[in-house]
Amino acid sequence: MEEQTGVPNPQDELGKTDTTPPQDLQEATTNGEHDLQFKSRLDLTELRAHVNQIKSEIGKVIVGQSNMIDMLIASLLANGHSLIEGVPGVAKTISAKLLAKSLSVDFSRIQFTPDLMPSDILGTSVFNLKSSEFEFKKGPIFSNMILIDEINRAPAKTQAALFEVMEEQQITMDGVQYKMDMPFMVLATQNPVEQEGTYRLPEAQLDRFLFKIDVGYPNLEEEIEILNREHILMDKEKTAAITSFLSGAQISKYQSLVSQVRIEEHLLHYIAQIIVATRSNQFLYLGASPRASIAILKASKAFAAMQGRDFVTPEDIKRAAVPVLHHRVVVTPEREMEGLSSGDIIKQIIETTEIPR
Repeated sequence: MEEQTGVPNPQDELGKTDTTPPQDLQEATTNGEHDLQFKSRLDLTELRAHVNQIKSEIGKVIVGQSNMIDMLIASLLANGHSLIEGVPGVAKTISAKLLAKSLSVDFSRIQFTPDLMPSDILGTSVFNLKSSEFEFKKGPIFSNMILIDEINRAPAKTQAALFEVMEEQQITMDGVQYKMDMPFMVLATQNPVEQEGTYRLPEAQLDRFLFKIDVGYPNLEEEIEILNREHILMDKEKTAAITSFLSGAQISKYQSLVSQVRIEEHLLHYIAQIIVATRSNQFLYLGASPRASIAILKASKAFAAMQGRDFVTPEDIKRAAVPVLHHRVVVTPEREMEGLSSGDIIKQIIETTEIPR
């Protein structure tokens, strides 16, 4: 990438007033000294406590992978879907199941296979001999949280069955619209290594996911802890210790709170500048769409709320940008052959984009 001069270091910007809305600051006197305190418009105490409780419940089974867990929770709060990618055995599926078990909501697991049909997911009309009418039998997609394992194992027509339900939270069958019960969240997993017998997800499908979460290997200490826990369990059910405590109504309430998190005008410009930069970058064949900018907005609000803040900072936007964008942009073939990934390019764009003041 071309070097840009005169661009201030984003880290230097973090100490300036654009990260802390001045109207929220109040001056208080403690022990004769003046301190600046924040007065929050939204009460996020309960939300943050429940976020920590979800992490604690999942942490009973999962060792490490804190970034993945944060992304899953943020996706839930932002009312979005997540694609989890990693090699076999890095706790992709079990993490999604643990998140679902910590919530008092309906859960469905769908194993995608090459012979899976759209009706196996959405449902089908069955003729009722008693009433002499067709009745719609709902498929496993009619749930609050859906885990789709190995989403790239199913053919294109089956993947396309998810387009409407993921975007509009409804399906249309025989001219009749069926709304999903809220909250509604799709978690999908895929293996980036073994590609034999798989069907690549089209860009339109990838664009429906708020995040693409890359899951890596644990380090040495985490690997030892995994072995210790497995030895102590002695074939007991791993999810038995997980407590369900958060209802669907509470999740919907928190999603509403997250949408009310404030973001300053200059930070909206910052998001727009990052998105526009992906469209003019010489290393990218396909840039990000307006749906991507909306996704960064929602995700940054979720990250702010998880920290107990009712306003977005540039750090929230930076944290959201890579998992939101790197599955939505396409690297040019020449740069891809050189080993340059979409994540690398996005990070460079973020580093060279000045935070507006």
